[in-house]
Amino acid sequence: MDAPALAVTGSTGWLGGLVARDLAADGIRQRLLVRDPDRAPALDGADVRRCAYGDDDEAVRALEGVRTLFMVSAAEHPDRLGQHLGFVRAAARAGVGHVVYVSFYGAAPDATFTLARDHAATEAALRASGMAWTFLRDNLYLEFFGQLRGEDGAIRGPAGDGRVAAVSHPDIAAAAGAVLRGPAAHAGETYSLTGPEALTLAEVADVVAEVQGLETTYVAETVEEAYASRAVYGAPDWQVDAWVSTYTAIAAGELAGVTDDVERLTGRPPLSLREVLSRG
Repeated sequence: MDAPALAVTGSTGWLGGLVARDLAADGIRQRLLVRDPDRAPALDGADVRRCAYGDDDEAVRALEGVRTLFMVSAAEHPDRLGQHLGFVRAAARAGVGHVVYVSFYGAAPDATFTLARDHAATEAALRASGMAWTFLRDNLYLEFFGQLRGEDGAIRGPAGDGRVAAVSHPDIAAAAGAVLRGPAAHAGETYSLTGPEALTLAEVADVVAEVQGLETTYVAETVEEAYASRAVYGAPDWQVDAWVSTYTAIAAGELAGVTDDVERLTGRPPLSLREVLSRG
């Protein structure tokens, strides 16, 4: 039997796992690229290969015969960009024709959110690679907002009155699946995936309080307060910068725009924060 023409990274995580299961349910054959084959989901028509970001030669071997690659971004790491760039080179060496890359909303070299800069550099590498590409630029995750409330009932961060058009996990996965079922029609396209509304964090707190039945308020920190409140976790500087800049990107208005890209790709409107939290 011929090798699957589609490869999916990240199938042991939430996004790659949702996409891989959805494709398998439709009888679509795929190659699952995973660091630990023992953790790969058992799916009909799936060919499992060991493949880790950071091992370019292994990636070339794992990608041989693949025409379309679904590239979920690597786990946060101080050299995540280097891992991405090596993986893009490996895909080109292996003869991959089209990469569908999971990027970030508003990815740009000067983005306020620090990790969005790495996504911009990865996009640039894909544009220069000679492979066809499609970018799925996810906004923040709606599920994230259900976890922000502290023990004191406060959601804290330096987001000011800025708005964020966060999107749900199921909507991102459904949009990705739609692209992967017919990638040629989406070559050269960039989709900005958002929810149906742009909310301030004060409005987020109101929805959390309503749905979860817990008193919840938003406390607008200064940037200095945000760094101080997160210092207790002992995380490296680059990671704290990423955490804090999530909020300052909201304050700067860089995550506020609502698009219809989810509905255009999936044929249905995206889920709202209230709907996501109600699902539990």
